[in-house]
Amino acid sequence: MELQRKLAILADAAKYDASCASSGTTKRDSVGGRGIGSTEGAGICHSYAPDGRCISLLKILLTNYCLFDCLYCINRVSSNVPRARFSVDEVVQLTLDFYRRNCIEGLFLSSGIIRSPDYTMERVVEVARRLREEHDFRGYIHLKTIPEANAELLARAGRYADRLSINVELPTTEGLQALAPEKDGQAIRRSMARLRLHIDDAREAAAPKPVASMPAARPRRAAAPVFAPAGQSTQMIVGADAGTDRHILTTSATLYGSYRLKRVYYSAFSPIADASPQLPPTAPPLVREHRLYQADWLMRYYGFAHDEIVSAGDGMLSLEVDPKLAWALAHRERFPVDLNRAPRELLLRVPGLGVSSVDKLLQARRVRTLHADDLARLRVPLKKVTPFVKVPGLRAGQGLDAADLAARVRPQRAPVAAAVAGPAVQTSLFDEPALAV
Repeated sequence: MELQRKLAILADAAKYDASCASSGTTKRDSVGGRGIGSTEGAGICHSYAPDGRCISLLKILLTNYCLFDCLYCINRVSSNVPRARFSVDEVVQLTLDFYRRNCIEGLFLSSGIIRSPDYTMERVVEVARRLREEHDFRGYIHLKTIPEANAELLARAGRYADRLSINVELPTTEGLQALAPEKDGQAIRRSMARLRLHIDDAREAAAPKPVASMPAARPRRAAAPVFAPAGQSTQMIVGADAGTDRHILTTSATLYGSYRLKRVYYSAFSPIADASPQLPPTAPPLVREHRLYQADWLMRYYGFAHDEIVSAGDGMLSLEVDPKLAWALAHRERFPVDLNRAPRELLLRVPGLGVSSVDKLLQARRVRTLHADDLARLRVPLKKVTPFVKVPGLRAGQGLDAADLAARVRPQRAPVAAAVAGPAVQTSLFDEPALAV
């Protein structure tokens, strides 16, 4: 099989991994000299480096062959899809060629399991080793690791990759046993624990230490051991099993607390051909995935506990309003909040106030008393914030008890535009562009 055909198959097969995704956008290019850049590069996706830079990665599978028969996976052993496999040399050369052409700044490499988990993991690690040691490649590398692989292989992977990830796949043990019985949930968590220990050890070794013979000497920072400096992440499939949003957020909170993950990614289930009757016939609404990401940010940056975000009896987040607004509507007795006196923890719970806005408010109120006019200068969304805050120049709690408060403060949809654009679906990288409407 020629290399270009392999790239077409294995780049498209990699799109289902949400931990490094840019699929789903409109197709644009600069053919004819109009504009700069393109969204149609085969297997080119975007991610964020630890310092916040947005970087382009070559996102491919080493192979889409797989010994496992996970019911939700398009690459399962019983799936009738075109198969392809890169050699280690081909992945190395593709990465270097794309890099020299300034198309990418790094590599995202995953794989189906062939022969055995150890054999597959050896191939994945060998790609990273050759790039680092033989070609002095200094770009970003993200490796998907196989939890059933030998612990030494996982340790080697961390010495070459910037980030490692192990997918937990589903939020509940029952769901994993039903849809992916060949995968071991305990093995997944053991591998995550090993990675955390390696990452913690590397950070501890890099911490500055005072010189024993000179107690007053200024600590000198040692060179950090190279082990997954961007940490580890995971992914959960949303809507493939009966797991509720409460189950998903409970699992995420456990993963963040136990293994110090950098990110948990949520991927809405995509129906596949010749699907098992155990799978739902339709995909969940994409807004559910969006709400889970919003709830995830509330846990990571806003001080919310996972068990206070989902208040509905069915364990699901509201699709109509974002989780923060839903919490505020269910706890109106906590408002209005005095912007000149409330602590940071309470300000972060005000709908419409983000982390940056709260920090600006705290900095400004050190100088003088905040007034209503100051909110506009700080670019605070007055329509959403006003019912929940108290500040000179605003009527405290105006409309807070109104029955239609949610409808008044939530963003307005554009039904006409949505109808024209059609439903949001995940398309193939090589589909023909749709005709303009």
